[in-house]
Amino acid sequence: MDIKEIQNLIKFVAKSGASEVKLEMEDFKITIRTGSDSNYPETTIVQQIPMAHAPAAPAAQAPVATEAAAPAAQAPKTEDSKYITIKSPIIGTFYRKPSPDKPAFVEVGSTISKGDVLCVIEAMKLFNDIESEVSGKIVKVLVDDSSPVEFDQPLFLVDPS
Repeated sequence: MDIKEIQNLIKFVAKSGASEVKLEMEDFKITIRTGSDSNYPETTIVQQIPMAHAPAAPAAQAPVATEAAAPAAQAPKTEDSKYITIKSPIIGTFYRKPSPDKPAFVEVGSTISKGDVLCVIEAMKLFNDIESEVSGKIVKVLVDDSSPVEFDQPLFLVDPS
């Protein structure tokens, strides 16, 4: 990801109204906090993970701080560990219904199959159907309708049995 892409991401996040967005890729982590929370000024933190054959990073033109990547936090083992977590593949706004006057795609207790549409995520004025990659029963919906979601954020818990 180059500096132009980071600047475009910052602009997108600022327009979306989200107060904080975290993005993790194989070779870096980025956290963007906007000024919508009065306690924090607008900040961008880029964490570069060292790679054996990585080219040198270009000089930053925007206020960007580079830090060493922290080890990924381990999720505590709970009874939820027997469930499969369906995560968001993109950043956007999460919708449980195809339109405001229609019923939700899935509810807690719904039985789903591989390929069933679970929700819609709006990103840059495009509505993306999120399909299930597993079969099972919806145990929990982890995100409120019409709320912003981040890349790789858990959306649903599914019992595969």
